Amino acid sequence: MHELEQLSDLIIEFYEKLSSWEQAVVRDSAITLPQMHTLEILGQQSPLRMKELAAKMGVTTGTLTVGVDRLEKLGLVARIPHETDRRSILVTLTEAGQELYREHHAHHLHLTRDLQSALTPEETAQLRAILPKLTQAL
Repeated sequence: MHELEQLSDLIIEFYEKLSSWEQAVVRDSAITLPQMHTLEILGQQSPLRMKELAAKMGVTTGTLTVGVDRLEKLGLVARIPHETDRRSILVTLTEAGQELYREHHAHHLHLTRDLQSALTPEETAQLRAILPKLTQAL
């Protein structure tokens, strides 16, 4: 098998396992995985303009609006007017949204510890250097 095909297979296998893990974490939750991703981004950088949030998620603002509407109805996010740009709306986590984000983030930290335990300190440093490059390439 060609090296490129082998690498492709490894990336796909890792992606599938990571996706399966994510699905399992939100399975008993009242929200979907894309909605959880919205909370994750807002938990790290809140508040954000709808346009900024959509760009970080790789979706259109129309698609994001539907998801934010649902999260707002669940009491997990709130829309607030932008202080200086009357045309912009900011999205921020509510207290309930922050709590759900913290719970989910704890799962991510646990997974990261598990993954890191499979690596040497040198491999961890290499991974830390390589992941931003891979993310930038997408």
